[in-house]
Amino acid sequence: MLRASDVTFSYARSPGRGVPGGREAGREVQDAYVLKGVSLEVKRGTIVGLLGPNGSGKTTLLRIISGVLKPLAGRVLLDGRPLEQLTRRDLARRVGVVPQETHSTFDFSVLDMVLMGRYPHLGPFELEGAADQEIARDAMRATGTAALAARAFATLSGGEKQRVVIASALAQASDMLLLDEPTAALDLRYQFEIAALLRGLNAARGYTMIVSTHDLNLAAALCERIVLLRQGRVLAQGPTGETLTAENIRSLYDVDADVQFHPRAGHLTVVPIARTR
Repeated sequence: MLRASDVTFSYARSPGRGVPGGREAGREVQDAYVLKGVSLEVKRGTIVGLLGPNGSGKTTLLRIISGVLKPLAGRVLLDGRPLEQLTRRDLARRVGVVPQETHSTFDFSVLDMVLMGRYPHLGPFELEGAADQEIARDAMRATGTAALAARAFATLSGGEKQRVVIASALAQASDMLLLDEPTAALDLRYQFEIAALLRGLNAARGYTMIVSTHDLNLAAALCERIVLLRQGRVLAQGPTGETLTAENIRSLYDVDADVQFHPRAGHLTVVPIARTR
């Protein structure tokens, strides 16, 4: 469904002209590349985890896949079609994005927030109709937020807000979700809740998901495949059981970890032991 081939990206204006923020003009900027020749494939209906230290390029890769950023080199194909051939509206109809945090400047209700997901399907100055309302309410039922429809978004807990944002992404009628740290800053209960929600949406509705996370145990519980990024390059990728290993974790984070299958949990668990340096 989605394929990224040799994707390279830099926030510098161009190689050889220095990096914004104080590097000398004319200096080579190989170390400024956020992504360097990244390739991956995401099949329809799968959940793929992006793991890596801070600054490894996870969020940048999600922004490229969502069309917000354009790669310096390489390309991303969606169902065999290059992203640059899709309009922003068409791409928004295919790919929904769930950011780390969502803040509302205005006092929108939960229903208003979910209805924003219908914008790619509306014409200029067109208002949401009955069909849009029903799609939004269906998304809220799927995420367990229907009872919150009249609540002000700003009054919700972190876990409730995250479920509402996921509902808005579902209301886009997209078949792929990009989630950037979906359980960041949530307590243990809400982490379980969001993981169960994503697993259920994948099983019941076949959503394809790419999940960027620092939570190795979330990735182990949720993802069928793992992509490990370090310093903008793919360190390893493949099925979770073959990729989320103690050796790879050591290479990725410079941390020794115990990785074992937990029979009650039904998946691998990762216990950090010590830093290696």
